[in-house]
Amino acid sequence: MPPHDFPFHHPFRVRYAEIDMQGVLFNAHYLTFADTAVTEYLRHVGLAYTAAEVQTTGKDFHVVKATVEYKAPILFDEVVAVGVRVGRIGRSSIVWELGFFVGEEETARATAELIWVYTDIATHQSTPIPPEMREQLTIIKEQ
Repeated sequence: MPPHDFPFHHPFRVRYAEIDMQGVLFNAHYLTFADTAVTEYLRHVGLAYTAAEVQTTGKDFHVVKATVEYKAPILFDEVVAVGVRVGRIGRSSIVWELGFFVGEEETARATAELIWVYTDIATHQSTPIPPEMREQLTIIKEQ
């Protein structure tokens, strides 16, 4: 999947503290980069995903699955553009698809998938994603 398959990208520069003994981006940081890129996507589409919003609504997203496929190493000081797209929105879930691209490369060095479930924080049960939120989550496809 090439970078243009993703409507939103968030850049990161790999810092020395993020590499492992092999000199590559440490595996756990891929999920940190993915989570940050999704948060920036939410900001970009105007969704207020804050602690205050969660307390007001009593609803929050829980990560129920996170997978990363490592295809080629990402090295110290490389600039990584993490592409984000909504793969699918279900009744109460959203599937985030991500690609990790370096420079002008057309092939992702890694891909990730995050599955979030919208949850009532008091009962810990899934709850439907509101229509207005659903619309905001996918508005970037229309831009």
